Amino acid sequence: MADIIEKIESAVKENKVMIFMKGNRSLPQCGFSAATVAIFEQLGVPFATADVLSDPELRDAIKRYSNWPTIPQVFIDGKFVGGCDIIRELHETGELEPIVKAAFGGSAHQ
Repeated sequence: MADIIEKIESAVKENKVMIFMKGNRSLPQCGFSAATVAIFEQLGVPFATADVLSDPELRDAIKRYSNWPTIPQVFIDGKFVGGCDIIRELHETGELEPIVKAAFGGSAHQ
């Protein structure tokens, strides 16, 4: 279990935007994951994904790590932000872009 937690922590620290999702960036395997990817693609920022469907241990561990029951899970600048509904709401209210820009040092296009 410690190894998978280290893997999660490493992914979260190494990527300004990290999405734990069903499927991957090019082939999301659920509508919520697809919607989340679409938002970050629209923002035009680099982001990484990890497929929880291909790794059942990761799927269980990420829920414990964030204390959040659903997938996808989005981490920005090392902090858990939320799932699809929260990301969608932050995007619609204009609150997501400043959070993302701050993670990239003020510019969303790095």
